[in-house]
Order: sequence, then C-alpha cells, then structure tokens
Amino acid sequence: MTSTLAERIDATLRAALAPTELHVQDDSALHAGHAGARDGGHYTVRIRSARFVGLSPLARHRLVYDALGPLGPLGVHALAIEAQAPEAG
Repeated sequence: MTSTLAERIDATLRAALAPTELHVQDDSALHAGHAGARDGGHYTVRIRSARFVGLSPLARHRLVYDALGPLGPLGVHALAIEAQAPEAG
C-alpha cells in the first residue's frame, strides 16, 4: 500500500509534534499551470500543538520544517503553515 504525500506529511507531523489538531490539504490542483507546479505539490498545513507554546510564529514554522526534513526530495514545492498553540483555558 502506498500513501499520498499529504498522508506522509500528516504521519510525520503527528509523530514529531503530537498535535491536538492537524489538517494537511493538498492544494496542488489550484496551482496547475504554475511554473513551479511541475517541481512538486502545494500543501497547506493547519496544526495545533503544545510544542508551540511560547514560540514565535517563525519558531513554530521552523519546528514544522525541521520535522518534515528536506521537502524538495519529497515532492513539495510550496508549504503554507498555520501553526498555533492550544488555547489557554
């Protein structure tokens, strides 16, 4: 059984960041014809994790990128990230 790249991104982020919420969306079809589209897919990641508490948005994005490792060989051309800490309460 082979998994899609979105499923691989999902599994990798779940293992590395233990998110309370995670949604990985493949936006590649929206970018058909774009010059970079042939170099890989476009994805949006919405993630909420306790690992982000106290971190700036840039530091949160770095954690996501670090968890995914080199994106080029995986076939990712663009990655939009919405990374949030759990709400206090």
